[in-house]
Amino acid sequence: MGQTRGGEPDDGAAEVLDRPLPDGVRRRVVQIVADAFGRLTVAELPAQLRQYARFAPNRRAKFAGNAMAAALETDTLFRQRVGEKFREAQAELCGALDSGAPPPAADPLDVAAAAYVLRPAGWVKLVTAAGEEALRAHAERAEEESRAELERLREQLAAAREQARAETERLRAELDAARKEADSLHRKLRAALSDVKRGEAALRKTRGETETARAEAQVQVSAAESENRRLKARLGEAEAALEATRKAAREGRSVEDMRVRLLLDTVLDAAQGLRRELALPPVSVRPAETVDAVEPGRMTPKDIAARALSEHDPAVLDQLLALPQAHLVVDGYNVTKTGYPQMPLEKQRLRLLGQLSQLAAQTGAEVTCVFDGAELAAPVLLAPPRGVRVLFSKPGVTADELIRQLVRAEPPGRPVIVASTDREVADGVARAGARPVASAMLLKRLSRG
Repeated sequence: MGQTRGGEPDDGAAEVLDRPLPDGVRRRVVQIVADAFGRLTVAELPAQLRQYARFAPNRRAKFAGNAMAAALETDTLFRQRVGEKFREAQAELCGALDSGAPPPAADPLDVAAAAYVLRPAGWVKLVTAAGEEALRAHAERAEEESRAELERLREQLAAAREQARAETERLRAELDAARKEADSLHRKLRAALSDVKRGEAALRKTRGETETARAEAQVQVSAAESENRRLKARLGEAEAALEATRKAAREGRSVEDMRVRLLLDTVLDAAQGLRRELALPPVSVRPAETVDAVEPGRMTPKDIAARALSEHDPAVLDQLLALPQAHLVVDGYNVTKTGYPQMPLEKQRLRLLGQLSQLAAQTGAEVTCVFDGAELAAPVLLAPPRGVRVLFSKPGVTADELIRQLVRAEPPGRPVIVASTDREVADGVARAGARPVASAMLLKRLSRG
């Protein structure tokens, strides 16, 4: 028989619990032992629990819970010591248990844990009832939670159904819109197919007309070629007749040449005498100065494309510049792009103008250098060298057109030489009576110094 506090027999010590201690009751028992643990001396503790004497109550419950529960079950003295400490802390609850009437408002788990430690009469029933009460409470909580979860799921289901109805309505509206759009696209597609068919028919008709026109053009080209061959034959005959006539004229022209030369000398002497008598000053304004152009310092030229012309001996240029009152017109960028295209435009201009100044000083010829000034973006700060006239074409006017204007401004018979490798420029000035020379020829002449 166990002993109660004061040495009285413990009537409940003989009772045995025939089922495992409920988890809730076990946790409360371990907490009671952990609270009483610190108020016991090390000697009063079982040997297996002394290592936890220095632990805090929470750490004892966490790390020594199983050991304390086992010691409480097997060591009656230790259980009684813990019970005494518990009586000191919970005197009212312990007194109610001793009298067999636990407080109705007390937690069943606390009552069962106290009964398990104190072992009063009927403690097994208290522990069993607490376990059953805990199970019922757990079942009620589980049922309540299940009801709440069921209600939440019902609400979610209702919300999902409402969302599904809204989504269905939206999808139906989108489907109707898509059907209408598809119908519209089908109508547009049929119209486009009709347009394509009409276009294909028009294309076939156009191809037929093109083939007919090509055949007619081929017939006309053949006729033109035949006419061209006939004209060339007639031109050959005319040139042969002209050469025969010239030959006959040269054979009988010596006396007439003497008379014409004598008349020319007379006219020249009379003109010189008239000039001295009238005291006419030398010509100060040249025809090239009357051509409308942009002066240096106002525009910046753009790069121009060059077209090739055959090269010739620079000695021909010396002979041309040696003619009386010769005027050399230079297509500036055409020459620089031919000679030194890798240099910047400003250095190209300065190098060419310096060489032309030397050429003017050596030959005494009038020299005009023309640069393309179309669509210029900034002014050109340029001081024309001595003996060289520098012109820039106006916006909208190319250097080629300015050169042709310069040639047309000269009187018929004056020797005008145009330096350019541009075939269009060369052909144009040749028709106007000037002599074209290749840019390469001028560059060779300038390289001699």
